[in-house]
Amino acid sequence: MGALARALPSILLALLLTSTPEALGANPGLVARITDKGLQYAAQEGLLALQSELLRITLPDFTGDLRIPHVGRGRYEFHSLNIHSCELLHSALRPVPGQGLSLSISDSSIRVQGRWKGSFDVSVKGISISVNLLLGSESSGRPTVTASSCSSDIADVEVDMSGDLGWLLNLFHNQIESKFQKVLESRICEMIQKSVSSDLQPYLQTLPVTTEIDSFADIDYSLVEAPRATAQMLEVMFKGEIFHRNHRSPVTLLAAVMSLPEEHNKMVYFAISDYVFNTASLVYHEEGYLNFSITDDMIPPDSNIRLTTKSFRPFVPRLARLYPNMNLELQGSVPSAPLLNFSPGNLSVDPYMEIDAFVLLPSSSKEPVFRLSVATNVSATLTFNTSKITGFLKPGKVKVELKESKVGLFNAELLEALLNYYILNTFYPKFNDKLAEGFPLPLLKRVQLYDLGLQIHKDFLFLGANVQYMRV
Repeated sequence: MGALARALPSILLALLLTSTPEALGANPGLVARITDKGLQYAAQEGLLALQSELLRITLPDFTGDLRIPHVGRGRYEFHSLNIHSCELLHSALRPVPGQGLSLSISDSSIRVQGRWKGSFDVSVKGISISVNLLLGSESSGRPTVTASSCSSDIADVEVDMSGDLGWLLNLFHNQIESKFQKVLESRICEMIQKSVSSDLQPYLQTLPVTTEIDSFADIDYSLVEAPRATAQMLEVMFKGEIFHRNHRSPVTLLAAVMSLPEEHNKMVYFAISDYVFNTASLVYHEEGYLNFSITDDMIPPDSNIRLTTKSFRPFVPRLARLYPNMNLELQGSVPSAPLLNFSPGNLSVDPYMEIDAFVLLPSSSKEPVFRLSVATNVSATLTFNTSKITGFLKPGKVKVELKESKVGLFNAELLEALLNYYILNTFYPKFNDKLAEGFPLPLLKRVQLYDLGLQIHKDFLFLGANVQYMRV
């Protein structure tokens, strides 16, 4: 029965579990929802895996006594038991509100063959199993599971023996079949209880609480509470915070409450709050990933403006007089992390930049001469594939203003063409390369998403998909 613990959870929990819980009441950054369609797919895939696994196991020896009229008591010993055929026809996985899941297997049969002083064949028909799985979470943030109840029933057992004394034992097959049925019914739940604690629970403990994104950023997929079962679905709430691996800082942002649409056509849905993306922005801003510098060798040869004091002479004459024939360097930064705005059907971000201009002195030092403010509107596109969310930014035209100057006032709009060139050809391509790498959804190995759909709602993305389990 260890197969039951390995097969079914690999399908079901792969849809939703990886996982440190936060304070009660904290809103999740990501919610995974498994619908009834997803639960039944998990049950069916688990049944197929269990059926395959059962054919590879060896059963323990079976011994017993029987009463033979006018003779006394006899003893039988069956060994080398193995499951010759197995047919598991029906299974269902249902949420149990406030508890977890209920798994039922019905209309199933197995055929067991083995040896005694000859050979024997056991046909077990009408097998029904019902197990309740209680889902929770522990202090580490990983999920927990226990089998809170189990029952099994077998409708019919038929034993047929061959060998020198097979004819005799076949006369008393009712005694053997009755005992075999009672032992098997009790052993089924015993094996399931043991399997849940020794196979399934340790399996869940291997799930990481964080997933690496790149060389310095991780995403926290810890549970904010135990998995929540309702009448129609199972939901798991994740922290969904992206943080700096080497120095995690407290996040001042709060995840908004997400009002998820009542959709059930696909197996699984992911609601991803803008909190996830905006904590990423905080990390990359802290890392200095949004800073940049522009020097003259980065300007195209046919540009009308060079980053030299000579080129600035027509509109900033004082600069050319104070620093004749010297190069300039523009250093850009984003004073605060830009936040992604979600509105129905639309994603946008309004980054604000400051650019400081420096004269590169012969002494290799830098002299600040003026400061610009740069504003632009950026549209964002997010997509997701079989396992990741990726993105793309499309910037609008920049607007430049002069904020401070040590070399007199001038029309900063004259620099818009130069800055547009750099932003379109260097700055945003760098970000789009990073966004193309994406970040992973909370899926376990061998699970792929297909038939994908994406909706943009206020404050969150809503992703729907069907699931395919890739068997080894």
